Amino acid sequence: MIPDIDSQIGISVYSTKFSGIGGKIRVVPEDFQVSELLSEKIKNNINDQNGYAVYKLKKKKIDTNHVLSGIFRQKGIRLKSLGLKDASAITEQFVCSLTKGKSIDNFSSDKYSLEKLGYVKKPLSKKDMVGNHFKLKISDCQNGLESFTEYNKVLNFYGYQRFGSKRPVTHLIGKAILQMDFEKAIDLILSFTSSHDSAENNEIREKLSDKANYERYFDQVPIQMDIERIVLKEMIDHGDSIRAIRAIPVSLRRFYIQAYQSFIFNQSLSAAFLDGENLFEAQSGDVCFDHNGIIGKYVKGLDQNLALPFVGYSYYKKTRFDFQISKILEQEEISPKDFFIKEMQEVSSEGGFRQSAIHCTDYSSHENIVEFSLSRGSFATILLREIMKPADPIIAGF
Repeated sequence: MIPDIDSQIGISVYSTKFSGIGGKIRVVPEDFQVSELLSEKIKNNINDQNGYAVYKLKKKKIDTNHVLSGIFRQKGIRLKSLGLKDASAITEQFVCSLTKGKSIDNFSSDKYSLEKLGYVKKPLSKKDMVGNHFKLKISDCQNGLESFTEYNKVLNFYGYQRFGSKRPVTHLIGKAILQMDFEKAIDLILSFTSSHDSAENNEIREKLSDKANYERYFDQVPIQMDIERIVLKEMIDHGDSIRAIRAIPVSLRRFYIQAYQSFIFNQSLSAAFLDGENLFEAQSGDVCFDHNGIIGKYVKGLDQNLALPFVGYSYYKKTRFDFQISKILEQEEISPKDFFIKEMQEVSSEGGFRQSAIHCTDYSSHENIVEFSLSRGSFATILLREIMKPADPIIAGF
């Protein structure tokens, strides 16, 4: 049985036959350990000469953005991360200075530490991070973890955090923006409720479902609802929904569009699997990634990974998955050209491709501990979903 929250984010299948061991993750931060993996080329290029400083950042009970903000406040240096790591884990990642020659010595606080590794000739980018290694503990589970062997038969779905986890709304906001229904986008940001959210949050959101309450309840909106406060302030001051959406940082507005693309991708992957398409092996005519992440057509004998379209305004129709994708777009009342937004061109998206299956290496398990490495962009929670088959992923710690 597929949990309701899975269906809400476009996932309607399990791709493995394993019955699942249940249990919980993230009971304590130590249960979820993540380490970034740099490419061998970059590791070999780190030296002790002058350039852009590279650091290893270790953290616990704090997210990446708050760490980098804290370092800037205390040390006056801006650092760039290759990926974001959440607060409910122990993580190791690489960060890099944006200014040549400027660096700081090793630095630590109660929640994080920064270790200087050396210098590189140009700043690191996301492409230099090839994946992540995970060491995860599953608590209160049944026996049988060691009998899970289908780690290379897991579909590469986007995970819960892409959609807001316990409040899966980001993709709905993205769809409203694409349909240029900016009033609906405002309403979703302010008043969309979820059974997994707190009673306090739901209560204030229900009040904000009535525009007449915006000014009355503004001061009751918690500080952590920073986006809601930005939108509310604009609506109170100007009453212009497009202006209120534009007040949201452009990176988050783009994320809303990407979340909706992720929802369509999850739906497409689910539908293709249900229709019996082979999603674990490429065949003639398919679009694939090679081992360097370069996209191209299938070539027999090459080491390639099958890819599915990630729909945008440059959607490529000539794949064996167009039947499923076109059907989904029709049901959603969306077309590829909608991803070019004249009124908000800065969040338009041309789309692209994404691997259809998770590429998992270094997999091992013992008792209730599992370790594995995933390529960049794949979600550990999606692999855990197949191992645990949780009745309620949010209660289970996802």
